[in-house]
Amino acid sequence: MTKGIQNSETPLFLLSMMMENPEAAELCFPQLLNNSCRKPLPPQSDGMLVYIVLSFISLLTVTLNLLVIISISNFRQLHNPTNLLILSLAVSDFLVGLLLMPAEILHTEACWFFGDHMCALNYVVDFIITSSSVGNMVLISIDRYLAICDPLQYTNKVTLDRTKICVCLCWICSVLYNSLILNNFLRHPDEQNSCYGECVVILNNITGTVDFVFTFISPITVIIFLYARVFVVAVSQARTMRSHIATVALQRSVKVTAKKSEMKAARTLGVVVVVFLICICPYYSPTLVGQDIEDSSSSSPFVVWLLYFNSCLNPVIYAFFYPWFRKSIKLIVTLQILQPDSCNAGIM
Repeated sequence: MTKGIQNSETPLFLLSMMMENPEAAELCFPQLLNNSCRKPLPPQSDGMLVYIVLSFISLLTVTLNLLVIISISNFRQLHNPTNLLILSLAVSDFLVGLLLMPAEILHTEACWFFGDHMCALNYVVDFIITSSSVGNMVLISIDRYLAICDPLQYTNKVTLDRTKICVCLCWICSVLYNSLILNNFLRHPDEQNSCYGECVVILNNITGTVDFVFTFISPITVIIFLYARVFVVAVSQARTMRSHIATVALQRSVKVTAKKSEMKAARTLGVVVVVFLICICPYYSPTLVGQDIEDSSSSSPFVVWLLYFNSCLNPVIYAFFYPWFRKSIKLIVTLQILQPDSCNAGIM
């Protein structure tokens, strides 16, 4: 049941009560002197600057990922399996900036006034988006592995329809998995709160270990293994091209294409994967030393924001490595995207 203050107290009554008891003015819910959480300290000049910076990062994350979403959705030249995976990742990153970052700012800067059900919804969405991001990274790694290590069969194995199915399964499995992990929390969202005005979820050792294995250890192992294989094959292909070893004409053609286009995509997405690993590893580090996984206002803000900041970095990486993204941004910003047949524009 949502925690709320169900009584007939008027603002005038609350004002008189706080004047009689100054400590009540420091509480999230002055009506509950013994059960209310204390308000966070008002931000000083440095704290206000941090608040402004974090708000700007949230806005920037939303804007940049929205540009990625519009670009890949609108321009037909970008409708391929690899870009569809980038689109799915951009959607999860967009939701991080739109939903998770503002909620985290509220956790650190104010009391939680939205009730237990909204608290539960907040964490369910948080876990789903995080898991889907990990799943998208795994799919990207598989895509690059097949493109580099099996170029002759890549177009047959990796089609647009199959990629769409994989993306949908990724999101569906993320929803089902996290609903199961947070099942007890969803039924009793206030069970772990120590006072009114707090929003916290704690995964015990068993649940935390399961989540650690399925959301971190297993996918990260797959990602590292696949990209290690991609690196080995890339080095081998580079040596083959330099030494001019005779090959079948078709194979040579495919290898040249892979070296010029697929390898460039693998390098770019490899940077995305490495940055993702750097950002997510500190979040799961407490499990490595046997601690409970805790997401609350008392969690390390740096660790949480490092994980979220990855969503802002991804489109920056695209802009740096992908000419098509820079061209599409120009068309969107100058509103040329509104012209008829803009979806057929040549940006590759």
